[in-house]
Amino acid sequence: MPARHLPPEPVSPVHVRPAHVTRAQVTRTSARSHVSTEHLVLDPATEEVVATVPAATPADVDAAVTRAGAAQRTWAAAAPADRARLLRRFAAVVDEHVEELARLEVREAGHTLGNARWEAGNVRDLLDYAAGGVERLNGRQIPVAGGLDVTILEPLGVIGVIAPWNFPMPIAAWGTAPALAAGNAVVLKPAEATPLTALRLAGLALEAGLPEHLFQVLPGAGAVAGNALVEHPGVAKIVFTGSTRVGKAIMAKCADRVKRVTLELGGKSPNIVFADADIEAAAAATPMSFLDNSGQDCCARTRILVQRSAYDRFLELLAPAVEGIVVGDPSDERTQMGPLISRAQLDRVRSYVPDDAEGIRGKAPGGPGFWFPPTVLTGLAPDAPAAVEEVFGPVAVVLPFDDEADAVRLANATEYGLSGSIWTRDVGRALRVSGAVRAGNLSVNSHSSVRYWTPFGGYQQSGLGRELGPDALTAFTETKNVFISTEA
Repeated sequence: MPARHLPPEPVSPVHVRPAHVTRAQVTRTSARSHVSTEHLVLDPATEEVVATVPAATPADVDAAVTRAGAAQRTWAAAAPADRARLLRRFAAVVDEHVEELARLEVREAGHTLGNARWEAGNVRDLLDYAAGGVERLNGRQIPVAGGLDVTILEPLGVIGVIAPWNFPMPIAAWGTAPALAAGNAVVLKPAEATPLTALRLAGLALEAGLPEHLFQVLPGAGAVAGNALVEHPGVAKIVFTGSTRVGKAIMAKCADRVKRVTLELGGKSPNIVFADADIEAAAAATPMSFLDNSGQDCCARTRILVQRSAYDRFLELLAPAVEGIVVGDPSDERTQMGPLISRAQLDRVRSYVPDDAEGIRGKAPGGPGFWFPPTVLTGLAPDAPAAVEEVFGPVAVVLPFDDEADAVRLANATEYGLSGSIWTRDVGRALRVSGAVRAGNLSVNSHSSVRYWTPFGGYQQSGLGRELGPDALTAFTETKNVFISTEA
């Protein structure tokens, strides 16, 4: 396919109806968390103020952790069946409010309505799944001479969860649900831009009957509330999802205190398309592999690697698929891609697309809002910034490769290792390449990365530890070994 120069960003108007979220509602919910000072929440599609939310200070964090510690001791002493029952009730209450939570997510994060409904449903499902693990959090009996040796899994205490703005609801639940199920208390600090669904979930937890202060939400700045949570001696573990830069800083502070961490950080995932693949299917699936959530996804397949003999045909098929993506009002059921989260993020994404860039560009609204069109760059060097750095926007790069070894080399030519896809009809090749690509989550002839019942996490600069899956609860426990002598 001949190189094409990208046209200027297309412009068309968009309008979003304001959701029914009042400042009074937010303030009442936030008052339960005893926070102070204020922060504006903007609708990314319109730049309108959605709500004014109090922001926590270090003193607020200290008070919340103290309350959480007292609540945790009572929670851990409760019968496992009672904890499971309350978590299932929490899931049921979330289910009753899926549409409300989804509409709130549309307003604060600019997610499409379909995505937001999935996210709220994921919170519900994860709570249900975690509840099922409460009574199955088993230790082991280990054969020893002269007695009986058993291990006991005990909760850590108070868990600090620092959630990102790109998937505010589900990622908050990834840490919160298993931590609660394992007998811990949780203090959640949502991202400054997206605190509203987290605050609502805290309210729903109380409605479901969870003990007061067991699950608290403290909106606030990362440098203030987040830092206070990381440094607090009463917090046993930090679960952080966000940039690699911030993750490294959190890890360093936790190391100084020998505090446990789980880090889910950046990504620059490859989408490897071999010539023997179903090229039509691969091209049709590619747009939403990097445009879902406007590309603000650490699993986004933004490095499209195509075998040279199939390269031109793949681009011919990809162009109309990308150009046909519907970008606009995220509350419209027909919309496939919404806005970016902020003006700063929009400026960042623009910086990766040269004025004379070649490739494919879709359409995006103009006027108010943080809009950027679906963009595929061609003709770049493999080490160009857009090809190796995490753009975190609707921008992908297509690079040709010659053979299997070349594909693996390009796939691994990044400091990240979170996810990726392999398209081929050859099962042997799929297994070989899966074994050779350094990433924590790979899909063959698919772009699926996340299921709440399978492990999720990255290699290299993409993070530390695993979330979700059958072992999620054990990540929030301490193993105690007890030996009982049977000798007279």
